[in-house]
Order: sequence, then C-alpha cells, then structure tokens
Amino acid sequence: MTKLPKLSIAAVKSMMQPTRRDLNFKLDPEIIGEWHWAAGPIFTNFLNTFSTVLPIGERFFIRSVRHYRPQITDPELKKAVTAFIGQEAMHGREHETYNDAFFSRVPVGAKFEKLVQRILEGASEHLPASLCLSATIALEHFTALLGEAVLADERVSAGADPHYAALWRWHALEEVEHKAVAYDVWQAVMGDDWKAYGIRSLGLAAATVIFWGLVIPTFLQVLRTEGQLTNVDGWRKFLRYTVGDIGMLRRQLGNYFAYFKPGFHPWDHDNRHHLEQLDEFLAYHEKLSA
Repeated sequence: MTKLPKLSIAAVKSMMQPTRRDLNFKLDPEIIGEWHWAAGPIFTNFLNTFSTVLPIGERFFIRSVRHYRPQITDPELKKAVTAFIGQEAMHGREHETYNDAFFSRVPVGAKFEKLVQRILEGASEHLPASLCLSATIALEHFTALLGEAVLADERVSAGADPHYAALWRWHALEEVEHKAVAYDVWQAVMGDDWKAYGIRSLGLAAATVIFWGLVIPTFLQVLRTEGQLTNVDGWRKFLRYTVGDIGMLRRQLGNYFAYFKPGFHPWDHDNRHHLEQLDEFLAYHEKLSA
C-alpha cells in the first residue's frame, strides 16, 4: 500500500467527502452465534453485543447532528452532514437485519436494545442539544477506533463468514470516511475554547463509563445464554483478538486518549490509506452478492 503524503487537517478535511452507499449483505441468521470461526464464539458474541447498540446509536447521532444543520454555513460541511446522515441510516438498516437474527437466538439482546433506546431517547428529550452532540462525537470516536481496528489488521476478518466480515468491513470503511463530520459540526457551532474542550472531554469520559457499564454485563449475559462463559479456548481467542497480539482494543488506546488533547481533531490520526480499499471492497461485495 502506498504511503500517502502528510497533509494539513484542512487539506485532509477537504478531501474527505463521505458517500452514501446502499449495500445489502445477505447474512445467514443460522450462524449468528458462530460466524467468526477463527476467533471463536466469545469474540463473535462480543461483536454481536456491540451490534445491538448500533442502529439506536446511529439514530441518536443523526438527531444530534441534524439539530445543528441549520446553523452550518460551510457548504462543504453541509454536504458532508447530509452524506453522514445517509451513511448512518444505511448502517442502521443493515445492523437491524443482523440484530434480528441475534435477538431470535439471544432474547437478552432485544432487552438490551430497549434499555439503550430508552436512555438515548431520554437524553435527546431532556439534555441540552450541546450535550447530545458531545455524546455523539465521543461515540463517533469509539466507532472510528473500531473501524481502524477492523481495517488495520487482516487477521481480524480472516477465517470469518464472508458476508458478516463484509458488513463489518463496510461499516469500518465508512466510519473512517466520515469520522470527522460530527466533530466538525461541533467545532462550527461550539468553537474551540476551554468551555467547549471541557464539555467534549466530559462527554467522552461519561460515554466510556456508560457504554462499557452497559455492554460488559450484557455481553456476559449473552455468553451465559449461549453456554460459553466457561469456554476456556474461546476466552483465549477473545483475549488474543482484543488485547493480545492482534489486540483490537489494546492497539487503539493511544488513539482513544488523544481525544483529550486540547486542539484534538480526528484527522490528527491520518488513516486515509484505509480508504484505498474502497474500490476493491465494492467490487468484492458485488461478486459476493451475485
């Protein structure tokens, strides 16, 4: 892969206009609990649990960003916001299909979805719009880190069902592509002063505690339902993929903490090179769907 030249944040932002892509992945619901054969059922259900929150989260992101769209004066950012909303809507639709298969097998997943929905709808109704946008840019940072983790190491997807792997790869590519849009809206409407810095930093700290505080207990309930809590080999593989030599979570710690720097911007971590995979991926998806 060619090394891209180092550019200013403004130059990178000018190149990163997201595109709405209407793709379908023909997921087999019969293998929902073990679609990642190489990583095992515990890692598979970790991603399944993560998927549970995505459609609801993406609707929350859309609401939070759309609230501020009338205040955006930059025509390129307005276009990016429209594309961001389109991408998030497509992600939500495909993960709803994914989640339907998961909920049919693991009913606790559906209960978790309803809990998250109540929390985010309550936030949209009762919290100031600025706090909802702060939560959005924090959670978008999470999804951008997941996207980077999926794309940075081919071993993450190797040995998985191609349809499920393709869905996660598509989602990852588009999360990288639009990773700065909500943040640019934040900067446009909130500015870069110390008050804005404090609110956005608090947003990530709160989102981290709430997100993992909800996801981890649900993940363990899912494993109990699936009879996987004592699967020693499954835990060994899970740890390898998350904190071991593959280390999806471990390798993103530096990028996670970079968010707390004053003056942070998502494109400080310039991973545009992953987007060179897009044309190849779209051609692959077309063959996979034929």
